[in-house]
Amino acid sequence: MQTYSIDMGALQAQIDQHSAFIQDINSELNKVIVGQRYMIDRLLVGLLTDGHVLLEGVPGLAKTLTVSSLAKVLSTKFQRIQFTPDLLPADLVGTLIYNQKEAAFTIKKGPIFANIILADEINRSPAKVQSALLECMQEHQVTIGEETFILEDPFLVLATQNPVEQEGTYPLPEAQVDRFMLKIKIGYPTAAEELKIMRNNARTGAKPQLSEVVSPKQILDARKVINAIYMDEKVEQYIIDLILATRNPEKFGLSDLKDLISYGASPRASINLNLASRAIAFMEQRAYVTPEDVRVIAMDVLRHRVIPTYEAEAEDVQSEQIVERILNAVHVP
Repeated sequence: MQTYSIDMGALQAQIDQHSAFIQDINSELNKVIVGQRYMIDRLLVGLLTDGHVLLEGVPGLAKTLTVSSLAKVLSTKFQRIQFTPDLLPADLVGTLIYNQKEAAFTIKKGPIFANIILADEINRSPAKVQSALLECMQEHQVTIGEETFILEDPFLVLATQNPVEQEGTYPLPEAQVDRFMLKIKIGYPTAAEELKIMRNNARTGAKPQLSEVVSPKQILDARKVINAIYMDEKVEQYIIDLILATRNPEKFGLSDLKDLISYGASPRASINLNLASRAIAFMEQRAYVTPEDVRVIAMDVLRHRVIPTYEAEAEDVQSEQIVERILNAVHVP
């Protein structure tokens, strides 16, 4: 049994203090973003937990605008990298350049050396370029030649991709997809939101200017507070049960899913689901995690980690449907 000696009152006071900037971020983003509450909340979860986020949706849903706007309200260095079929790994991380005068090689750093990276249309580039991100995302470091450079915190990759059925896309390798804490699917706005979007943007002229409202130190301090948020053993076990159900669904009364799941969620999924649930509690200004916090974010943590079989694809069963079945079947404490 774990023993906790947490002063919940003091922790709540820290959460109240360190979560205040969430409202400041939302207020700034509301100047240029209409709706998309779900997307913004998930981006904040990634920012607060040092987790990379993959956004999928058809063109024109403000994915790039939202990410770039978020970067503008943070006092951090931002780089947008447009992924194209002819992009090379060196275009991403940097390369060695020979200096004829000095008869020596010098290092030219690539755009990956920033705090917030927008990897735009990441699945438009071939696998070798996508794989160049692996070390950066997991180890927070870059190797150029024989020299290794540590990337400055916070370091966050926010990648957008078009649905893989679209022409000119390359599916991301499973090893890279697993590096993303969350994969979120962006839908169309409501009729009322679209009317407001049209009114705001169907005119020329200056757009609203965003102000920097958050410093890197505030983000790093918030991460420390999130690490201290209380999670009961029953909630921890609930997370483990959800992950195990993706690997052995028959043990949870879901025998019919066994032939539909090629690979279940990796151990990285349980770590990320734990962290993301804490971030949800933090954003709700609570000092403890509830099972509902887990359920709110579970789909975004698991949808890209549960790989359907060919049989599932033949029956048009998507990973989201499998995860939904698991969430409905596993006992909630």
